[in-house]
Amino acid sequence: MKKIIFFLIIVFVAANIKAQDKVKWLSFEEAIALNKETPKPILIKVFATWCGYCKKMDLETYSNQTIAKIINENFYAIALNGEEKKDIVYKNHTFKYQKSGRTAYHELAVTLMNGKLSYPTTIFLNNAEVVIERIPGYLDKESFEKILSYLSTESYKTIKWEDFEKDFKSNL
Repeated sequence: MKKIIFFLIIVFVAANIKAQDKVKWLSFEEAIALNKETPKPILIKVFATWCGYCKKMDLETYSNQTIAKIINENFYAIALNGEEKKDIVYKNHTFKYQKSGRTAYHELAVTLMNGKLSYPTTIFLNNAEVVIERIPGYLDKESFEKILSYLSTESYKTIKWEDFEKDFKSNL
């Protein structure tokens, strides 16, 4: 009996540790509501379900413990399907799903990506919900760690990227 209880405790602890290692993805509406209560920068992962590099980034970058920890501690993280079918209301505007021929997209994704549909795209908003950076394409964990650190510490306000990158020390 003691062995079974001990085993169950180990499984429970391991499950909790594993859950902490994952990015806490929020809906767009959830993150905006949380930001109104407690302001914090916002990271938006814009993806498409058919996108191979989006899936690769999920498996190789977002699943990394260090990356997940940086994101969870410093950002509200949003996973936004660029082809989302449900309406999203933001700043008194209703953004909708659009389909024209073979092209399908959500208006909010197009707006956030400044009209350039590219998957994956990572968008960073400051705590006032203003876009500070749009980064199209796949990001490996080494590159992404630098970007997260540069933006979460607000180093971008005082240090050029090249100088920051030269002095950066990885925690991976």
